[in-house]
Amino acid sequence: MQNCHHPLRNYWSLYLIAVLTPLLLWAVIPILPTHDDWVSMTSPDFSPFFTKEHFFFYGYHWRPFDTWIGYVAGRNPQVLWPSFNHILVVLGHLICSWALYRLLTVLKMKEAAKNIATFLFFITPAAMATVTAVDSQNQVFALTCDIIAFLYYVKHNKYKYFIWPLLIFLATLFKENGLMWALVCPILAYGFHYIDNKTLKKDILVGIAIMAVYALAIVLLPKNIIIHPDYEPGVMKVVKNTVKFLFISFITVDYIYLLHQPSRNLLLATISLLLTIPFFYLIYIRNWKMYFSRQMICTIICLIIAVGPHLGTVFSMMHTYAGLATIAIITAYSIDYTKNALKLLVISFILWIFSAVLIDIHLIESSVKSGLIGKKMAQQAIQKTGKPVKSVYVIIIEDDYPKLSSFCVIPNEAFGWGLASRYETNYQWPEVVKDTTIERTDNYINQVNLLVENTKKQYEAVWVVNHDQVEVFK
Repeated sequence: MQNCHHPLRNYWSLYLIAVLTPLLLWAVIPILPTHDDWVSMTSPDFSPFFTKEHFFFYGYHWRPFDTWIGYVAGRNPQVLWPSFNHILVVLGHLICSWALYRLLTVLKMKEAAKNIATFLFFITPAAMATVTAVDSQNQVFALTCDIIAFLYYVKHNKYKYFIWPLLIFLATLFKENGLMWALVCPILAYGFHYIDNKTLKKDILVGIAIMAVYALAIVLLPKNIIIHPDYEPGVMKVVKNTVKFLFISFITVDYIYLLHQPSRNLLLATISLLLTIPFFYLIYIRNWKMYFSRQMICTIICLIIAVGPHLGTVFSMMHTYAGLATIAIITAYSIDYTKNALKLLVISFILWIFSAVLIDIHLIESSVKSGLIGKKMAQQAIQKTGKPVKSVYVIIIEDDYPKLSSFCVIPNEAFGWGLASRYETNYQWPEVVKDTTIERTDNYINQVNLLVENTKKQYEAVWVVNHDQVEVFK
């Protein structure tokens, strides 16, 4: 007799995720740092542990856990960095997926809905920019803490108003957008009938108070605020980022084949899209009436709140992760809303999985390739320099080579504007790396020569970066 409650059937997504996690880790371990990974707080830190500049608000972040990771990596950079980062990111994504499954259980989703939505969350290409990145453990652990905060919030026990704010603060110390679940928790709980209207109003005020305490802490604690121009809000920026978020989160297509001109292959991009359209239609279009339900209205509000900080400041493919839990809730609710099309839905989901896995493989391969370009340039610079030097001036000739997120990076950014050379020498040299970028004009060669003459007496070596080639002047 068939046992409809067999654990393998009920929890197939969790078993499959557990099996795939080591494979995912094996695939991302070879990805090397690029772009701002070289200057992030998780890069190897050789200063005394928890210095004031890093432990408290510094630059435009307050992320003490990033400082801890950088300190650990600094004990043995070439062994621990970025491998330690990748282990944390993949482990965090695994825990977050399990927590999401529990959240969907609490929201009373059926088994098919929970499994499909959880597995979608784990392998969706929208999450790959986070999972493959060196400096993104803050993103996955912030969301993990937020989901766990919600699970404690709906328990209605006497410790609710202690554990809930504590977990929200913990999430926020991983990454600032974690604070937004101070509002998401009561709104989501209200949407799924865990609290009444009176409790909603009260807990919204509590959520605002949590945010106010965090703001007060920033005001009172030692800080050195540096606001990057990219973080300045603007109306057009919000519109542009919102469009990017919606496309990346909901439209599953190989964006490298679609948008990255050197890699463009419209045929393969179209095939990757066509395989996912049936699932997209059945989940997000066919059941359009579900969006008028109390559950979906509140979930969509939570989605907007969760990703709001990124939409108003800086948004890249990595930042879709902040909204993926609420998208998983929408997906699961839609599956439960479907009455007589479950078999068709399963077939469409299998097609979606096939496309998503191929896209994921391509994204990982491209990330590895970008990192290797930076490594090759660093080795080239070291070899041509010939001997250790303390100071280097790096002249970068402006490169119009197209980029796409952290998957396809401009060579000089993969090179870390010269900082990758320090990694190749296990941070023995150069001690000082100063860089400047000049425009690729008709007379850029004269500009380079002038800069070399003006700086070679102040620095022991001058490196000129032209696309993926490095010339050395001593």
